[in-house]
Amino acid sequence: MVKFIESELVLLKKEIDEMWTLVYNQLDRAGEAVLTFDRELAQQVLVRERRVNAFELKIDSDVEDIIALYNPVAIDLRFVLAMLKINTNLERLGDFAEGIARFVLNCTEPVPDVELLKQLRLEEMQQQVLSMLELAKKALQEENLELASAVFAKDNLLDEINAEVTTILADYIAKHPDSISLCLNLISVFRKLERSGDHITNIAEELVFFIDAKVLKHSGNTD
Repeated sequence: MVKFIESELVLLKKEIDEMWTLVYNQLDRAGEAVLTFDRELAQQVLVRERRVNAFELKIDSDVEDIIALYNPVAIDLRFVLAMLKINTNLERLGDFAEGIARFVLNCTEPVPDVELLKQLRLEEMQQQVLSMLELAKKALQEENLELASAVFAKDNLLDEINAEVTTILADYIAKHPDSISLCLNLISVFRKLERSGDHITNIAEELVFFIDAKVLKHSGNTD
């Protein structure tokens, strides 16, 4: 029985790794689509969203089978539960990528001012999200508590950038009254990136729970 469950857990970890890569690429493409206003790239994100949803359902089903067939305990149970929650958070990240891509496809206004995007620090924010996701993935691969914990500090930059967005865009609208719709939609893009950071922080919490049997959620220790 022990051998069987070990092989199932290895397969589950591999599936999560593949899901992770898929979602990372989705966020990468969506961010690039906004920065370059590449509608074709944005459309690719929408098409691949179906794969993200299918992957989530497959992993959920596999987790249910492992629990039902092998009744895991101790660290094995922590691992399975952590993967279940991480899977859910990854799917939400996929949803955010889709929402960001839809901004590009639905935008009827002129392409956003490049200088405005620089002032808003959009590229910096997007890269930070990807960096957090990559760091969390490495923490899982190496089962490294320090790497998982390091994700929390990175979220502060996302909050900082997002906090400045409304003021910058309000000033821009005052000078360009015809850009109201575009700016409101841009706020939504930044909100999705900020929420992505929250979900990656949730993932890091699950990794700490698995690795160190600590439950950080609602403890106030993630700031």
